[in-house]
Amino acid sequence: MRREQEFVDGLHEHVETLRADADRAVKEALAQGDTTRQGRLERDILVAERSGLLAALDAVDSALCFGRIDLTGGATHHIGRIGIRADDEERTPLLIDWRAEVARPFYLATGYSPMGLRRRRHISSEGRTVTALHDEILDLGDTTRTGHEDPTGDAVLLAALNQARTGRMGDIVRTIQADQDRIIRAPHQGVMVVEGGPGTGKTAVALHRAAFLLYEHRELLARRAVLIVGPNPAFLGYIGEVLPSLGETGVLLATVGELFPGVTATAADTPATAAVKGRAGMAEVLERLVRDHERLPDPVLAVEHDRQVVMLDEGLVRVARDRARSTGLPHNLAREYFEGYLLNTLTELVAEQIGTDPYDGSNLLDDSDVSAIRDELADNPAVWDAIDELWPVLTPRQVVARLLAEPDGYLPPEDAEAVRRPVTTEWTVADVPLLDEAAELLGEDDRAARDRAAREQRARIAYAQGVLDVAYASRTYEFEDKDDEDAEVLGAQDIIDAERFAERHEEADHRSAAERAAADRTWAFGHIIVDEAQELSPMAWRLLMRRSPTRAMTLVGDPAQTAEAVGVGSWKGILAPYVEDRWEHRRLSVNYRTPAEIMEVAAAVVRARAPEFEPPRSVRETGIRPFAVAAGGPGELPGAVASVVGDLTPEEGRLAVVAPRELHGELGDALGVPVTGVPDLTRRVVLVDPRGVKGLEFDSVIVVEPAAFGPSDLYVALTRATQRLAVVHAAPLPDALARSEALDRA
Repeated sequence: MRREQEFVDGLHEHVETLRADADRAVKEALAQGDTTRQGRLERDILVAERSGLLAALDAVDSALCFGRIDLTGGATHHIGRIGIRADDEERTPLLIDWRAEVARPFYLATGYSPMGLRRRRHISSEGRTVTALHDEILDLGDTTRTGHEDPTGDAVLLAALNQARTGRMGDIVRTIQADQDRIIRAPHQGVMVVEGGPGTGKTAVALHRAAFLLYEHRELLARRAVLIVGPNPAFLGYIGEVLPSLGETGVLLATVGELFPGVTATAADTPATAAVKGRAGMAEVLERLVRDHERLPDPVLAVEHDRQVVMLDEGLVRVARDRARSTGLPHNLAREYFEGYLLNTLTELVAEQIGTDPYDGSNLLDDSDVSAIRDELADNPAVWDAIDELWPVLTPRQVVARLLAEPDGYLPPEDAEAVRRPVTTEWTVADVPLLDEAAELLGEDDRAARDRAAREQRARIAYAQGVLDVAYASRTYEFEDKDDEDAEVLGAQDIIDAERFAERHEEADHRSAAERAAADRTWAFGHIIVDEAQELSPMAWRLLMRRSPTRAMTLVGDPAQTAEAVGVGSWKGILAPYVEDRWEHRRLSVNYRTPAEIMEVAAAVVRARAPEFEPPRSVRETGIRPFAVAAGGPGELPGAVASVVGDLTPEEGRLAVVAPRELHGELGDALGVPVTGVPDLTRRVVLVDPRGVKGLEFDSVIVVEPAAFGPSDLYVALTRATQRLAVVHAAPLPDALARSEALDRA
């Protein structure tokens, strides 16, 4: 214990030195001010690297080192959250990053296959103080003992599982199991599906896989970024500290409702509405809606020009429209071609009107005359009014808002009524894939932005030239020999031209790849991880697949927990349209979170509709049986819940009351718990709805009025507890719970 404490102390002293050096390097680099373009680039790279190192060192400060492996050859390696080297010439490793290949035996070695180890040591600590050692002897011929031997090798895992929850997910880097490690370290390319029931650690595995991929493919993924998609904002807050604790801070965490820049989904759809919006056929609906904006005159459109009236009939405009469509470009980009064709048509008509010889029908205008007419038409507001009427510039918001306001003719009557929303001031999660689809159909006409950028660049160069001219006019000659008229003095204008001078003062983009990706709808991520993937709609998958052209993805979920009516619910249904059968399936079958007593109750809910269902195997029993409490009636329900909350609220840890949203007002009053859209999971007691609890875990859970839950929602709610489960109801229990012998009645 003393030797390990001395090692940990020395490690933290070295980290403090690294932190001070990095901080000093950042401050010195930022103090350099203006320099050459190359110098600024090198400075920005140094600042980014050192700032990233500082963030990593700060994030892993607690429990930096958690293990040691002793090899049969006599060498030893300490294992930790990041890798740290000494300052000697050999850069000797002091701490091995858990993701390094040399650390892998720490997770995979067994007595049957020791992988060259004679001993594996788990180091437990609080802050910087070593509190316990747990040794596993892997070389049975080694008779050396330390007094810290763990005969089963499960002490650290069980201690972690029984530890009180904090409202934030912790990393599992100390307790990664062999089946989890193989998934974490699987190759980066291609689509991997990780399926697992409640409590199997699939979310934690996905997050550690993200950290491993960033370690293995640092150059690629640091440039392209990793996207982690979660089911709701509460879940993202819950997992938000895992990757920083592993030394990774450059990952974008988002819900589907946050994947369209400039839009955050704040409104809610009914399940029926979300189901309609999420269908794959909505892509064709939006395409028809966009094409309907590429109009023809009915029957003609009059355009006035220079006291002449030109009539555009359906045939002439149809030719221009067909030619623009034949480019295959999105609507807004194809408009440039429509403009050109229509201007040419108008030019021919005007030239024919004013230039035709009344006697022989010949045209008296030459090419320069025709060109002048075209230029005049291009400056005529009436012409652009006509173009805007026939082929308007559209935004994704306009297109989707119109579909929601006027869905008749595009959707069947029942579906149209479900999505109808006359005024759109807020967006829902299901709207975001529609906005993204519309953006793909429209494209972005950036001609105005490019012209503006070019004008700004010319203005900067002109200003820089003015500065150089002033410097030249204000130059002074100070010679050591004032009579030497041939002496040459270099000025700024001799060293740099105006264009280079302007470049030196361009604003640098210091954002990380994740920050830039969040603002760019067309960003292609290096890898995408999707949690609760079975819940996403076909339209949401279209959005995500556009973000991953290389199809480097890890999908995590459990079809048995599919609750959303719009969810695809099967991996084949999700992936076949994009990768056919070219995907890998991995399954986690061990339940680390949910005790066997609780899992028996939850499994009965699924077996009621799928008798062949086999739940994941729980690794532990607590001896605490779940129980149900019947309230006398609906009016007595809040009091009954409050009483059970008082009995189950732990001295440490967290308790969740999972209840239908319509009961939250009265339950919140009875419990003194705030009712919010995104619950604060760090509170001792939280109130959540069945959909909002997905992916979370608590020490104790109280499920209220389970008869109001869908089967999948109820299964999820029942499996969130690590210690205690209670059911409180005024309405009769669902049959599966009413018949369960594993559920006591209080």
